[in-house]
Amino acid sequence: MLYRENGQFKTSYQADQQIFAITQDRVLVLALVLAAFLVPLVPGLVTDYFYRAILIPFLIMSLAALGVNILVGYCGQISLGSAAFMAVGAYGAFNFFARIDGLPLIPALLLGGVCATLFGIVFGLPSLRVKGLYLAVATLAAQFFADWMFLRIKWLTNNSDSGSVSAAGLQVFGIPIESAESKYWLCLAFVSVMALLAKNLVRGAVGREWMAIRDMDVAAAVIGIRPMYAKLSAFAVSSFIIGVAGGLWAFVYLGTWEPAAFSVDMSFRLLFMVIIGGMGSIMGSFFGAAFIIILPIVLSQVLPLLAGLVGLEISTAGLSHAEFMIFGALIAWFLIVEPHGLARLWATGKQKLRLWPFPH
Repeated sequence: MLYRENGQFKTSYQADQQIFAITQDRVLVLALVLAAFLVPLVPGLVTDYFYRAILIPFLIMSLAALGVNILVGYCGQISLGSAAFMAVGAYGAFNFFARIDGLPLIPALLLGGVCATLFGIVFGLPSLRVKGLYLAVATLAAQFFADWMFLRIKWLTNNSDSGSVSAAGLQVFGIPIESAESKYWLCLAFVSVMALLAKNLVRGAVGREWMAIRDMDVAAAVIGIRPMYAKLSAFAVSSFIIGVAGGLWAFVYLGTWEPAAFSVDMSFRLLFMVIIGGMGSIMGSFFGAAFIIILPIVLSQVLPLLAGLVGLEISTAGLSHAEFMIFGALIAWFLIVEPHGLARLWATGKQKLRLWPFPH
């Protein structure tokens, strides 16, 4: 009865085109965002471990999954080189930050995203001629090229033999970014701004072009959409967001990193986040990141308790294997029950609430 839109009249085009059409949605989202920003102000509410192990990686992975979702979910271009774009964003931001004296952290991260944009456009050129699995293989080449580039070209890693670099002395507007709370606020600010920009972008003319290319590129070209512009713009926007996420992952979460931190496993994880959360959905990026990041941690805490209740002793290796088995089984179950991802389940639940208790 609380999730109704009775009496909510839209008397202008602006009101009809709001991101959240129902007042309850707007209030809920604003309350969640406000609560997320105010959480660090309550002493003892969230531990330092919770920030560093769960909240910060969840926010950064959500941002990276958002970038992948724009390319894969909205434009339909399969990509297996997302971790390479993250690596380019991380090392690009590092070089700007280390070589330009006095460059603030936020412009360095954004410039790293610009480097990832250029890198993504170059490796997005094959999308003009191939698609499907052939495009996936072409983007996978970006992964191997990035690994070779950051291991062999010493200038990119400040003459480090192993490619390992570190970032220290981070500040934003004179405020040191050292505590877990300050890192959390920085990541949350980036995610909030970029999620809002991405949501408005996919609702506009550019987003409609991407979705037309995704549904049928030949028909899109017939009605006047330029496939080259649509595909390369999707690669550019996606690579920029992923590159910024890579910079945050390196600077804020890792602190010290090497090319192996952005291996092909990271690309697969990001793709799984999009598939599980829901392709073509901004909210699905957050659902997928939560599933991939939080569920293994929950399983590692719950499984020993369940084993103790039934009187069983489980070794560390057995616990690890059980986590992988349950995690894989849950992924398969979700994809069978709802192949469109968790975002579709969320949308279906909201639609039922709008009609409950009088469905028709």
